[in-house]
Amino acid sequence: MTFFGISGMQYSGQSLADARILLAEDSNVFTSMIGTRLKELFGIEVEVCRNFEELQLAYDRSPEPVTLAISNINLPGAENGEALEYLIDLSIPTIVFTGTFHEGMRDQLLSKDIVDYILKDNIFAVDMLAESVARFLTNHRHHVLIVDDSATARALLTSRLKRFNFRVSAADCGAKALEILKNNPDVGLVVTDYNMPDIDGFELTRRIRSVRGSHELRIIGVSSSSNRLLSARFLKAGGNDFMLRPFIDEEFYCRVNQNLDTLIQIRSMRSDRKTAAA
Repeated sequence: MTFFGISGMQYSGQSLADARILLAEDSNVFTSMIGTRLKELFGIEVEVCRNFEELQLAYDRSPEPVTLAISNINLPGAENGEALEYLIDLSIPTIVFTGTFHEGMRDQLLSKDIVDYILKDNIFAVDMLAESVARFLTNHRHHVLIVDDSATARALLTSRLKRFNFRVSAADCGAKALEILKNNPDVGLVVTDYNMPDIDGFELTRRIRSVRGSHELRIIGVSSSSNRLLSARFLKAGGNDFMLRPFIDEEFYCRVNQNLDTLIQIRSMRSDRKTAAA
């Protein structure tokens, strides 16, 4: 079964069926729709928990680790968000599926290091949820390199990417980044700061492009500078995208996804051409 997500990305469910997913939701309509959709697309049998007690029992009754949870904010028996707190305390990656949302709640949710949040406010909500699940279950296939001389910035970006289940390497300078790339040809995305002491982001991008093209590796430049020309210089040096700090989690994750989606599509097209030419 092949699934084309809302973004247009293609997913195969062949390697996803073994995932253990808990669905903490009391709406019969949504539990049926989500359960049916994930079974249909990926062969995943979700474990439905319609109240807080069932959620606790589902976790306790099996030693098999939970791959991912999908949870409403409030459940019967946990009307004040205790179910979400329970999942977070157990370090279970969680996608929040909710009909209640405002800016304060968004900040509160993201502070808990959830994987994603999906709103039940449109007809595509279940498909958006299915795509978020598919991304999380397949992100481990992607190796991302963070390059920044700031330990705080490296730690922040690394934690963000690991939250989404990416494999991550980090370098504190351009020279170290080039060494990691040489030893790890599977790196498909580099997120690099501009202002570094040994090799700045422009020069690092140029050196990477001398050996690896955009069809092999994508590069996102980041900077705290207010100089609007930096984005043009990064793109001229061979970068694929550019972001000014501070950026919000959703924007960062979307940019990462878009660049990796493009890389996958390019690789697929090149593979198809080679097959057709053979």
